[in-house]
Amino acid sequence: MNLRPNIILVHGAFADGSSWSSVIERLQADGYHVAAPQFPMTALADDVARLRQVLDLQDGPTVVAAHSYGGQIITALGTEAPNVAALVYIAAFGLDQGESLGALLSQGPVTPALAHLFTDKQGFGWLPEDDFVDHFAADVDPVKARVMYAVQQALATSAFADPIDVPAWKTLPSWYLVAGDDQALPPAAQRQFASRMGAVTIEISSSHVAMVSHPDEVAQLIETAAEAVLATSKTGSPAHDMTIPSS
Repeated sequence: MNLRPNIILVHGAFADGSSWSSVIERLQADGYHVAAPQFPMTALADDVARLRQVLDLQDGPTVVAAHSYGGQIITALGTEAPNVAALVYIAAFGLDQGESLGALLSQGPVTPALAHLFTDKQGFGWLPEDDFVDHFAADVDPVKARVMYAVQQALATSAFADPIDVPAWKTLPSWYLVAGDDQALPPAAQRQFASRMGAVTIEISSSHVAMVSHPDEVAQLIETAAEAVLATSKTGSPAHDMTIPSS
């Protein structure tokens, strides 16, 4: 019987589920049941509904890890996530109650990865190829980065205005990976998210897509959260008291 918690991986905007491929391989090799669904990106409520749909398929406690805008999705689970045992943020938005993506991003200069974001006739935002390859996935091999660009998942720009209600990280133990060379979501903002949610935090030199360029570190952090959940189920001690081993 596999006592390990399940793991769900949530992709962000301008990426898709395949961005987790190298992390999935590592987690599966270590015996974890992993799901990395595709999200519609049509509205925050639609994306949360998709996550709940996949959560309902899980048997037992689940660790939910998210990248970028995916952090908005897992945060919006709020207090109604009965089988979620831990949250892991990978260079992801960890907003607080009443905050929105648009309001946060408007507080500073436009980052290089988002400098030429354009909106199509249906109201979805896309990144042009040069910005995607050179800034969004700056430390990924350009051949692979162009493949990622080809499968990018556009985000409905209406999602930038969707505010967060009570964030899930208020009641769930959290882990955070700060991408120190991020040209999409400023590392300073990531550190702020991690600090106020009281997350166990590591920082690596990585572009925004750390799960692609640094899958070992990302998989290790997710497994650390999963091991903490398992330890909690055995001892009853708080999961977020666990520390991550140095890499």
